[in-house]
Amino acid sequence: MPEVYGEGDFRYEFVEDWAKLPDGVNFQECPGVAVDSNDNVFVLTRGRQPIMVFDRDGNYMRSFGEGLFSDNRTHGLYIGHDDSLLAADDGIHTIQKFSANGEKVWELGERNNPAPRWSGEPFNRPTSAATNPANGDIYVSDGYGNSRVHVYTSQLEYRFSWGEPGIDAGQFIRPHNIAFDSNERVYVVDRECHRIQIFDPEGNFITMWSNIHRPDSMVLWGEHIYVGELNGMGGVDDAPGLGHRVSIYDLDGNRVCMFGDKAEGEGGGQFIAPHGIAVDSHGDIYVAEVSYTIRGQHMNPPRELRSLSKYRRV
Repeated sequence: MPEVYGEGDFRYEFVEDWAKLPDGVNFQECPGVAVDSNDNVFVLTRGRQPIMVFDRDGNYMRSFGEGLFSDNRTHGLYIGHDDSLLAADDGIHTIQKFSANGEKVWELGERNNPAPRWSGEPFNRPTSAATNPANGDIYVSDGYGNSRVHVYTSQLEYRFSWGEPGIDAGQFIRPHNIAFDSNERVYVVDRECHRIQIFDPEGNFITMWSNIHRPDSMVLWGEHIYVGELNGMGGVDDAPGLGHRVSIYDLDGNRVCMFGDKAEGEGGGQFIAPHGIAVDSHGDIYVAEVSYTIRGQHMNPPRELRSLSKYRRV
């Protein structure tokens, strides 16, 4: 019998070698993943094919985005209710929108022309974006060179921003990912503060969930938030039990499930560096990892490590 991970109503089996790549194609690593309404899986990579598409069984379908991204800093992937995609690239300081067919719709931000670091102006190394399903407004987490969230209309007109460096409510150290629930509450993972902050659509603070280890990725599915937790920071990045796991919370902030071995690895139930997460209509979980950046590039010789895995709900 396959080993089962998780607890309660949230139990999963690891799917060995899920993604079936064509000969000569590799991920390098996968900073983002998203699932559309047909359970097609979109994978953001740092390889030669920036966005790859698979069916639910892991069969490769197509790729797109070649020539539109930086060489190795694609960062976040979000899919809207209309199956359009928002892709963040902190290397060229942009958010790009693609149709469900992979056609580029628009680009937000001045390519290769960042705002001054910590200026609060858009953008300096944005990490992700999401759309408010109620009105189409676009929310961008500007997380590496700013501690800020910026809001635009669906016509790309700037509305307002909020946030600054700090650990108080409404401040951020590294806003890294955004999600919305059906009540238009805005969830922002604040990675280096080990928390998720929750706001109304105008950026007014509501509450926060603390003690989540370096939350890197987040997706809302049903009435739960699925979170990927990154490994430890410099100096303790190889410590067991610090991150490299998946946790699931209800919308009141109660953790209902957590799985991931205390030691990093490439086996079932193990992770190295969760950075993107998605859930399909069956409740299956897809975890994208920046394993090469965190671990593989430092090996002798450097090598690509597993950076995408699927866990089937049982």
